[in-house]
Amino acid sequence: MKRGIVAYGTYLPYWRLARPAIGAALGMPAGGGSRSVAGYDEDTTTMAVEAARVALASAPQPSRSCEVVFSTTDPAYLDKANAVAVHDALGLPRSAPAFDMIGSVSSGSAALRYAGRADGPVLVALSDMRNGMGGSSDERDGGDGAAAFLFDSTSQVVVEFLSFGSATSEFLDRWRLPGEASSHLWEERFGEHEYIPLAEQAMADALKQAGVTSAEIDHFIVTGVHTRAVRALQHSSRFPAHALADDLTKAIGNTGTAHQGLVLASVLDSAAPGALVLAVSLADGVEATVLRVSEQIDDYRNSRSARATVASQLGSAKGDLSYMTFITWRERFHREPPRRPEPTPPASPPSARHDPWKFAFTASRCTACGTRLIPPGRVCINCGAVDHMQSERLADVPATVATFTIDRLAFTPSPPMVVAVVDFDGGGRFRCELTDVDPDSLCIGDRVEMTFRKVSTSQAIHNYFWKAKPIRKEA
Repeated sequence: MKRGIVAYGTYLPYWRLARPAIGAALGMPAGGGSRSVAGYDEDTTTMAVEAARVALASAPQPSRSCEVVFSTTDPAYLDKANAVAVHDALGLPRSAPAFDMIGSVSSGSAALRYAGRADGPVLVALSDMRNGMGGSSDERDGGDGAAAFLFDSTSQVVVEFLSFGSATSEFLDRWRLPGEASSHLWEERFGEHEYIPLAEQAMADALKQAGVTSAEIDHFIVTGVHTRAVRALQHSSRFPAHALADDLTKAIGNTGTAHQGLVLASVLDSAAPGALVLAVSLADGVEATVLRVSEQIDDYRNSRSARATVASQLGSAKGDLSYMTFITWRERFHREPPRRPEPTPPASPPSARHDPWKFAFTASRCTACGTRLIPPGRVCINCGAVDHMQSERLADVPATVATFTIDRLAFTPSPPMVVAVVDFDGGGRFRCELTDVDPDSLCIGDRVEMTFRKVSTSQAIHNYFWKAKPIRKEA
């Protein structure tokens, strides 16, 4: 029995902001490529749920009784665990614990190290939204995304952890006080001067513990929030040139806590069985990890949907988001809202009573006549049977658009609001909001899937529920 990763998943938002669009809006050079942008109804919690759903969909059984560890620098809540919302949205049992590791980019490395040494199944969800002041490198080079890894001790491990190496030193190169929206940065040459010796020490320790040399490394991953230090380490002559992994920053930017997971997942999507991976994360010190891809990787990849790969998610993005829309979604530019009453916050008691429906999107099916009830109920609307129901989770069941309307007056941060009536495969009709959709191209008969989103935020309470989004073509 080996300890390692048995399943993994990633989530990249649908939206992309081209860096030339940033430069054009601000009248300054911004380079090429693009950054990923979370939608107006997304946050780090919703993205973590989406990445974890992909991981659990391809996980060996039993996989739904795992511990959840959630890591981010941009939590939706403080004084309240965000991992619990992830746990409930995944439909995990109450016996499965859920904890946050939040605050710094290095917390992602801590979560992975913990899961690699824990007992029993652990689901690690890394999620982040990177923000910065207008025209800053953080705004231009940041990105949003999530990655999830399921760890267990089993013969079905697809990635085995061989060793960990660490180098820790206190120095001030990036910091953000509680309540601040963006980080402060020291001059980059200082950070490079501090990070490179630490990286060399951590890598040397990790390679020595694993009993391998730098020449044996097949994939060399370097991530971190200090761009100059990352680049210097990537171009080190210590490793073969072909081993350097694409860090994805040109396409999506740096996703902070989630980035090491996203790049690792991208490598695993194509790595050969037996390949050795050295993953290095630069954040408040350096963490170096040596991993070996197992012989199970080909069978695992064949069991996954092609839409689950990082390449597919990169290829299905929409890249024409305007800079004004971006800063509006980030609440840095306040437009006049629709002249309608603002949404009311959800109340705690009814939310708790209907938790399986609100978070796990669980319907019920009548055992007497087979009718599916959405939302769930005790009395069958078809045959009238009372309390003859069994629960059915619909979050992973696709549906078809039966009809829809485009509402340009309803309250939404991104007008117009698109509302549709959808018919689920296997029965059941439901009215819900559509997201990540082009209103002009939507048609009756389009296929959609459910996604966990933030419906609204009112009085400091996030109202999470499920929306539908178009099923993109497989890349």
